[in-house]
Amino acid sequence: QVQLVEYGGGSVQAGGSLRLSCAASGNIVGINDMGWYRQTPEKERELVAVITGSGVPEYGDFVKGRFTVSVDNAKKTVSLQMSNLKPEDTAVYYCNAEVRLDLVGTTWHGWGQGTRVAVSS
Repeated sequence: QVQLVEYGGGSVQAGGSLRLSCAASGNIVGINDMGWYRQTPEKERELVAVITGSGVPEYGDFVKGRFTVSVDNAKKTVSLQMSNLKPEDTAVYYCNAEVRLDLVGTTWHGWGQGTRVAVSS
């Protein structure tokens, strides 16, 4: 069984920075991709940033260079460094991962429990 545990989050003033991390545990032999999505009561869950196990990132359009996603394959961890945060970045951030469980292509895809980010003006 795979579990995703998220760290970080919290409250910050506009213009500040936060770092989110998510660690995957279980019988994992490799990472296909890991990343972050966010959701507010007013909007559907949207992509923040994802990165493949080989290090290729993809960002949501709203990021505009403010965030950096990174992956540590050895630690099975994805991190999101967020800078120049804005009040509209306030949301619950969810870790998402697709990992390989064996060498014949069995994968697991799931979500973390979510961590709240609140940005005040």
